[in-house]
Amino acid sequence: MLSTYRRILSRPGTALFCATALVARLPISMVGLGTVLLVEGATGSYGLAGAVSGVGLLANAACAVPQARLIDRFGQSRVLPVAIVLWGLGLAAAIWSVEGDRPLPLTFVVAALAGACLPSVGSCVRARWAHVLPGEADRHTAFALEAVADEAVFITGPILVTLLATAVHPVAGLAAAMTAGVTGTLFFASQRATEPPPHPPLVDRRDRAPMPWATVVPLSVASLALGTLFGAAEVTTVAFAEERGVEPLAGVLLALWAAGSLMAGVITGAVTWKRTVLQRLRLGAVAMTVAMAPLLLVDSVWVMGALLLVGGFAIAPTLIATMALAEQTVPPSRLTESMAFVQTGIVAGVAPGAVLAGLVIDAAGASPAYLVPVAGGLLALAASLAVRLPTTSRRTPNLSAA
Repeated sequence: MLSTYRRILSRPGTALFCATALVARLPISMVGLGTVLLVEGATGSYGLAGAVSGVGLLANAACAVPQARLIDRFGQSRVLPVAIVLWGLGLAAAIWSVEGDRPLPLTFVVAALAGACLPSVGSCVRARWAHVLPGEADRHTAFALEAVADEAVFITGPILVTLLATAVHPVAGLAAAMTAGVTGTLFFASQRATEPPPHPPLVDRRDRAPMPWATVVPLSVASLALGTLFGAAEVTTVAFAEERGVEPLAGVLLALWAAGSLMAGVITGAVTWKRTVLQRLRLGAVAMTVAMAPLLLVDSVWVMGALLLVGGFAIAPTLIATMALAEQTVPPSRLTESMAFVQTGIVAGVAPGAVLAGLVIDAAGASPAYLVPVAGGLLALAASLAVRLPTTSRRTPNLSAA
């Protein structure tokens, strides 16, 4: 199994850009929670803390695709350093505003500016893998590796930011996120040898490579649904543990869920698949839906942990298939843009999922709220069934990935 990963990481420059991208991605799992901890500590209001964090998240979702277009047009090495430095300055300004008890509108403005500038390093590193790896099997393994990296980020980031914010200082968690994001992204962007070439704008826009919207739009909707599933499941699991008087175990339950996904990602990257990517996406959506359904009936914390661990095995394969399908069907000049659509869908779906689950929890308790992630899974399945592939891939005549 390890030889499969060793093959792609032995190529010149790949191990280095993979490692630096891992560090650069830490802010995506740290900034939201770190902002909540900082603002709540300064104001005593979780509602205000959530609002400030939400503004940054919405700004990031709104600007991710335009930023990705700039990266496709001018190149990662030119756009990423500017974006990450502006993000660092914006985040520092937000911390200064909160700690200095500055006017609330100012806090919202600088939080939004920071969110708008945070680059989607995950999209960039996947575009880089697609550029340096010629074979579909190797790209499949690389996307599996990136799914594992994402899970590692979402396991370690919240733990790290919470520990620093509570044991050291409320600012410490965000300071660590800022350091990781700025240094990691600058080192990642400096690796020019593996960077995809930029695609300058054409004089005649009619010559611009067309985006296969019949594929990208359903994939983005599926990603939005998966984000809804994630956000709802996280909030509901925390409420489930709190109702049973074991709130500290909520983190353990969510870690088991993420661990299942991480293990599945490692296995997925090492397996040679006979099913097409689209088939795997649809099967993954079914598996995620089925995995969420029994949680409605569970009362034991230990049974919940076991089911979440098993259910996590459906996450990474589904996300890997989603990214692989986008990579195989989109022209190189618009690859980062298309992946930004998909990744932004996931980010944009988390907050609505959490809100919907919260409303159900307030009205009926934690267990019925697991209906929200089930609904998210069904929506992801419907979107995957709506995917229409172009007649030819940008690389191969069929889309039967590894």
